[in-house]
Amino acid sequence: MKYRRLGSTGLNVSVIGIGTWQFGGEWGREYSQAEADAILDKGQELGINLIDTAECYGDHLSESLIGDYISRRNREDWILATKFGHHFHERFTRTDVFGAEGVIAQLDASLQALKTDYIDLYQFHSGPDQSFDNDELWTALDKQIAAGKIRFLGTSIGSNDNLHQTEASTKVNSRVIQVVYNRLDRAPEERVFPSCEQQDLGVLARVPLASGYLSGKYKPGAVFGETDVRHRHEAESTRLKLLEVERIQREELPEGVQMASWALAWCLKHPAVTAVIPGCKDADQVEANAKASELVTEPHPQDVKN
Repeated sequence: MKYRRLGSTGLNVSVIGIGTWQFGGEWGREYSQAEADAILDKGQELGINLIDTAECYGDHLSESLIGDYISRRNREDWILATKFGHHFHERFTRTDVFGAEGVIAQLDASLQALKTDYIDLYQFHSGPDQSFDNDELWTALDKQIAAGKIRFLGTSIGSNDNLHQTEASTKVNSRVIQVVYNRLDRAPEERVFPSCEQQDLGVLARVPLASGYLSGKYKPGAVFGETDVRHRHEAESTRLKLLEVERIQREELPEGVQMASWALAWCLKHPAVTAVIPGCKDADQVEANAKASELVTEPHPQDVKN
């Protein structure tokens, strides 16, 4: 496993993280504690130290599975990143809660669910600019840093071309940008990534497998069940993406390399990207994801020397 410096936080994170939206039950299945444990144990075995979750992945359900696991392991082995700003009601339904008082209540609920005294990276979760531009919110969060409940702040931008929130990061003490970035969606390269590099912001690339389309498992015409978030994607858009994936497999994928591993390594080659945080359904997928680290052979500005 390779490690990189997460911007000005100084945290050294594995270039492959574990995304845990699936633990909230919106990717077609529900998870037992034993299944979550197996995924996280495999990650640690392979050198992964970054877990990304959120308050609204099943109303703190994802956080609770992680917290139960962490409570039986060494907390210091993991960098825990979670988010704030949404209240989960039922599958695929949330409402915004970005006011300072509501966010502090979410923070305390996240700490309780994660069974920890502190969160390494607490991220503004895909909210509108109006909610972001609230000095009271960021002042309240800075007080939580002073109290030791949060180590660092970050911003998970909803639009992957949101230059406003990216450029304001240093002003609000946000040190990390989380953004959708993958071989099918390269929008951050134009404006967001240059701003991240200029400010020395860490970058976490989410949806690096394009919601699984870049895994190579699905063909044009694939249908997803009602409990899978992908059933909400527009059918023609999905078909075109899968046609493009077939072209990439033919023309860009090196012989003998798995599509998913290649797609993750592709993201990690960009000089702004610190780590990718793909989801994973089981321990085998964690292992497949981790192999991407071996495909990244070029030096990177954020590399940590072993």
